Amino acid sequence: MGRAYEVRKYSIQKTGAAKGKIYTTYAKEIYLAAKKGLPDPDANVVLKRIIDKAKKNQVPSDIINRAIDKAKGVGGEDYHEVIYEGFGPGASTFIIKCLTDNVNRTVGMVRAAFNKVNKSLGVTNSVQYNYDHLGVISFKYDNEEEIFNALLESGIEPVDFESENGEIIITVNPTDVNPLKDLIEKLIPNVEFILDEVGMYSKDKVTLTGEDKEIYDRLYKLLDEIEDVSEIYTNVEE
Repeated sequence: MGRAYEVRKYSIQKTGAAKGKIYTTYAKEIYLAAKKGLPDPDANVVLKRIIDKAKKNQVPSDIINRAIDKAKGVGGEDYHEVIYEGFGPGASTFIIKCLTDNVNRTVGMVRAAFNKVNKSLGVTNSVQYNYDHLGVISFKYDNEEEIFNALLESGIEPVDFESENGEIIITVNPTDVNPLKDLIEKLIPNVEFILDEVGMYSKDKVTLTGEDKEIYDRLYKLLDEIEDVSEIYTNVEE
């Protein structure tokens, strides 16, 4: 299996997150997209994509609308994206993506989680250098050659391209995700994307056992329970 398999595996594993946290995370992401561009999905393709994903994950319309209203200046929150890196048990590493309106509060909570298991945060790029920042989409289609040729003709160079059981999985650089989706939607009207992710994926995996695995599981749970934490990436083979 190639890189796309690892990305797909991660995407499936993380779908067990609590609905409440999913709603909160999407609300913050919608706010950020609307704040950075125009608060109108018809004029802001990034915002439109996030709203589409939110609806696919059954995020209620009132949550989506409130997030857009906040970006227009209704309400006092001002969210930022911050990334923390840390070292877990054994050779495990963590990249923690947060969406927060109070950086001091968030870093304090993330650091406290590591302290509880006697592990530590790292400095910028102490972990990220061993991860790839990638985007992945997948969809059902029975003509992989047509899709691959269309990619080449459009100038999009895939990092990885796989077809398995009628599902095409394409991994690209994050900047190519929206052009890729535009292309696929033109080729396949009303296409349903099975995967639609952008994230950090480790170049090398490690396997933990015994006490190291127990500490890792506890640390992951502590981080996942922090409301400001939206994504957790690790190099641990599950």
